[in-house]
Amino acid sequence: MKHWSKVEYLHETVKNPNIHIKGTRSYYSDAWTGSFEESVVRYLYGDEFSSQNWDPQWEIDQLYIGNFVCIAAEAVILMGGNHTHRLDWFSCYPFLETLVASYEGKGDTVIDDGAWIGMRAMIMPGVRIREGAVIAANSVVANDVPPYSIVGGNPAKLIQYRFEPEIIERLLKLKLYEMSEDKFSALQHLITASDVEALESAYHAYDQER
Repeated sequence: MKHWSKVEYLHETVKNPNIHIKGTRSYYSDAWTGSFEESVVRYLYGDEFSSQNWDPQWEIDQLYIGNFVCIAAEAVILMGGNHTHRLDWFSCYPFLETLVASYEGKGDTVIDDGAWIGMRAMIMPGVRIREGAVIAANSVVANDVPPYSIVGGNPAKLIQYRFEPEIIERLLKLKLYEMSEDKFSALQHLITASDVEALESAYHAYDQER
């Protein structure tokens, strides 16, 4: 039985070869919807129906999701498979006769480690959400999102940064989400805190002790 306290771990359920999941911690809060592939990811080739019925005529965009990514209920990640509505043509209707010519790829979509996608947020094709960024509920993300920032609105705009620029730079240098499982576990009590000096000290001490 589904419940809001239960989540879908993406590495356990994702089957589409064009969705790439890093690690084992990223999840989708699926209590009120279908699975991640059924409800969140839209217009991406590689699902059972498209694989059996279509021969793609263009390079398929990819979806990359980092580790420790939190995706709230009813979020939507739009991919490029439906980008056959040319705004520079007089008609943006996707006529079959000109379907291939009408396609405009937007590139891969990337959600980096530690990002948090709020409820009912919509991620447009080809954007990158950087490490530790937060997307406010009901936002429409049409542009890249800086690391450790909070964005919101339609289109989503910067609200604030989670930390001072100098601290963000120090966090990015640590590459927290590239650590081994053992090191991450040893430093978890400092990662779930806000003392960057203590985190850096323990980070380097761990390596010296090994």
